[in-house]
Amino acid sequence: MTLSMHVSDIEQLFREQNRALIAFLQCRLNSSSDAQEVAQEAYLRMLTMDNREEVDSLRGYLFKIAGNLAIDRLRKRKVRSEFAVVQAQEEPMDEHSPVHHVVAIEQALSVRRALSELPVKTARAFVMHVIEGRDFSHVAQTMKLSERMVRYHVAHALAHCRAQVDETEVP
Repeated sequence: MTLSMHVSDIEQLFREQNRALIAFLQCRLNSSSDAQEVAQEAYLRMLTMDNREEVDSLRGYLFKIAGNLAIDRLRKRKVRSEFAVVQAQEEPMDEHSPVHHVVAIEQALSVRRALSELPVKTARAFVMHVIEGRDFSHVAQTMKLSERMVRYHVAHALAHCRAQVDETEVP
């Protein structure tokens, strides 16, 4: 079987079975977005599989792969959930302790440093919305931008600041 024949078989499989596959995965994962991600991964694995000739039923194999990926996703979800429970059970840090104060100062410095690395508009939109508490429409009016652009700038700044804070927290 040539590669182009295999790709066209997978395309046909997608057209004929994608709805059923998504429904199958949604029942298992209770999440539309997870179901779509797992289905995409299953198709990718189908496209890159080595033993094409050994598969009798592409549909059966697709659902088997997707089922296994769903199980993996559920296991990861369970581990994350258990970790979150353990984290929540640990004693919270006293807000008035010197350690908490030092951590807060380090995070604030990381955010300040991160903001200085951003374009002026992005940093300004972030400060106005997140720090000053202005709503998106007010920031958009003040900066003479669309709300969509303000949301973009704030999201970009948040991601950048989060990455900087995370970087400083890694030992």
